[in-house]
Formats: sequence, C-alpha cells, structure tokens
Amino acid sequence: MWIKNSALLLLIVTLFISCDEKRFFDEYKSVGDAWHKDSIVTFNLPELDSTKRYNLFINLRDNNKYQYNNLFLIVAMELPNGFTKVDTLEYQMANPDGTLLGDGFSDIKESKLYFKENVKFRGKYKVHIKQAVRETGKIPGVVLLDGITEVGFRIEKKD
Repeated sequence: MWIKNSALLLLIVTLFISCDEKRFFDEYKSVGDAWHKDSIVTFNLPELDSTKRYNLFINLRDNNKYQYNNLFLIVAMELPNGFTKVDTLEYQMANPDGTLLGDGFSDIKESKLYFKENVKFRGKYKVHIKQAVRETGKIPGVVLLDGITEVGFRIEKKD
C-alpha cells in the first residue's frame, strides 16, 4: 500500500513540474489584507537571454472580499538605460453576476493576466505595479483595495 501511494505521489509531482516548462521567472509578493493605493510592488528581474523572446504576465491572488468587476493597474518597466515605460491597464476580474474569474476551488482565485508578448530583454529590468481602482463617479482612488492578497510577475519563454 505504501509503495502504491509513493508511486502516485511521485507521478503527481512529476506532472506538476513538467507542465510548467515555459516558466523562466515567477514571483509573488504579499500586499496584506488590502492593497493600499500608494503601495508599489516591485520585482527585480533576472538577466535574460537577449537572443530569446518572452511573454510577460501579471499574476493576482484575490478572494471574495474583492468587490469590483474590473481592476486598474499602473505598471512601470524600468529599462537598463534609465528610461521607464509606463502602462495603464484594465483587467476584468468578475463575471456580471459578481463571481470572481480566475483559477481555484475555494474563495481564493488566481488570475494570470497578459501584460506583454514577444519581448526581448537586454540587461537588468525592474517592474513596478500599483493599483489604480476608482469607484464609479468618484475621482479619488480607492485607498485600501480589499480582496487582492498577492501580486505576482511571471516571465515565460516564447515557443
């Protein structure tokens, strides 16, 4: 019986490892119980092969406390030459009925959001991510964004 269970566990672990061959960089940072509007999540990217191309993703872990349909992010990519490219992004986070999108079996969902495709790197980069959610009809941003618990950044090798 013990051998059967060990073999099954080994098979499952092997499947999980082999299913993620594209992953080059994958890191999460906690934002606590609520993501403050002035809190910037920063990722120091490793030096990448300049002859290859990569796809970039923003990963989020959220729970049922997230009360909005969309999420707005300001993402700044700091280039090795000192320049910074800034993008304002909008992602749909929930269905019209309010159920959260993303993967997961419990109230915690994980969303893998496309950021950039087919990117070439030359040197070391930094990525800074900040939430920019506003309530409908209000100008000031949401100070404490409940429901987002972790922000991640992922780099995958392009096929």
